[in-house]
Amino acid sequence: MQKRNAMKWIAACAVSMGAMALLGACSEQKPSFVSIDVTGANYAKGFELTDHNGQVRHLTDFPGKIVVMFFGYTQCPDVCPTSMAELTEVKKALGKDGDKLQGLFVTVDPARDTPAMLKEYMGNFDPTFLALYTTPEKLAELAKDYKVYYKKVDGKTPTSYTMDHSAGSYVYDTQGQLRLFTRYGSGAPALTADIQLLLKEAR
Repeated sequence: MQKRNAMKWIAACAVSMGAMALLGACSEQKPSFVSIDVTGANYAKGFELTDHNGQVRHLTDFPGKIVVMFFGYTQCPDVCPTSMAELTEVKKALGKDGDKLQGLFVTVDPARDTPAMLKEYMGNFDPTFLALYTTPEKLAELAKDYKVYYKKVDGKTPTSYTMDHSAGSYVYDTQGQLRLFTRYGSGAPALTADIQLLLKEAR
């Protein structure tokens, strides 16, 4: 009787250990991102915008690349230039994989951000990054789909206004699937690590 109970206990332990090993294997397969994992989200799935060179762009234009998409405006004093500068750092930190990163800057101030201004602005960061724009009406639709907030804040003159806006970036994997939302202030090293995980996943 004792032998039978002992055998049952050993069998139960084996099943338990097997289950734990299986769960461990499953957890190892899921990457641990620093950014917010939004894999499977049913929003921000694509866009139709014009870049600073006058070319109509879609998310599908960048197959095989990690796309990082940020909403801002060229006269932003802090958040926008900091975010784009960090993205430039990320590209450099990726080394030979830097060409697999596509930075996109979507203006929330199409009234002032002309194509020429957007092109000049991108020149301050990386020549491969693209600035995108659309009409005010379509921008409102896009912002709703992307869950992005922006609002005009009047200044002392009609042209000296500022724009309050969401501070963060969407990250798409090499298949064009939305995967991450990275908060402003997370830093270049954190985003670099997340992108490296996505690239490793794609290999």
